[in-house]
Amino acid sequence: MAQRHVPQWVKSVLELGPVLGFLVTYFWFQDRIFTVGGQEYSAFIAVTAVFVPVFIASMAAVWWLTGTIGRMQVFTAVVLIVMGGLTVWFNDDRFVKLKPTLVYGAFGAILGVGLLFGRSWLRYVMEELMPLQDEGWMQLTRRVTGFFFGMAILNVAIWQFMSEQAFVLWDTVGQMVVTFAFFIAQAGLIQKYSAAEED
Repeated sequence: MAQRHVPQWVKSVLELGPVLGFLVTYFWFQDRIFTVGGQEYSAFIAVTAVFVPVFIASMAAVWWLTGTIGRMQVFTAVVLIVMGGLTVWFNDDRFVKLKPTLVYGAFGAILGVGLLFGRSWLRYVMEELMPLQDEGWMQLTRRVTGFFFGMAILNVAIWQFMSEQAFVLWDTVGQMVVTFAFFIAQAGLIQKYSAAEED
C-alpha cells in the first residue's frame, strides 16, 4: 500500500485516543467489579479487555489512512495483545502491567546488541527524522539504550511498590511525558552532531 499523507492531528487522535480513553474509563469505573460468565473482574482488567481491541482498531485505521505503520508500533501491539490477552484469560493484572517492561527491555536489548557490533540500529528507525553524523548516532544510541533499560526497571518499581491508580497514570501519561523530556534533553547532542550542520 502506497504511503499517503493525512493531517497530523488525525494520527495523534488515533494513536493517543485509546490510551486517554483507557485512563478516563479506568478512573470512572475503578471501584466497580464486573461479573462476566460467573467470573468477577476488577475495573483494571475489564477496561484492559476493551482497550486491546480498540487499540488494534486504531492502529488498523492509521495503517489504512497512511499506508504505513512503524515496526516499533507493530511490536508494541503484539506484546499488548499477548499480555492483555493473558491478563483477561487468567484474570491477573500482572501480565499487562509487565508489558512496558518487556517492550522497553526488548528495545534496549536490540539496540545494545547493535552497539556490541559497533552499529547504531536506532539510525535505521530515526534517520529520516533527524540526520546525524556517525558519532552522533552512536552516542544517541548509547543514551537511548540506557534510557530504555532504565524505563524497564522503573516500570517494575512502580507497579510493585505503588498503587494501581499510580500505575495507570504512569502507563498512560507518565511514560509519554518522561520520554518526551528525555528526547528534549538530547537537543544539545543532536545539534552538535547534526549532518545538516556539517553540510
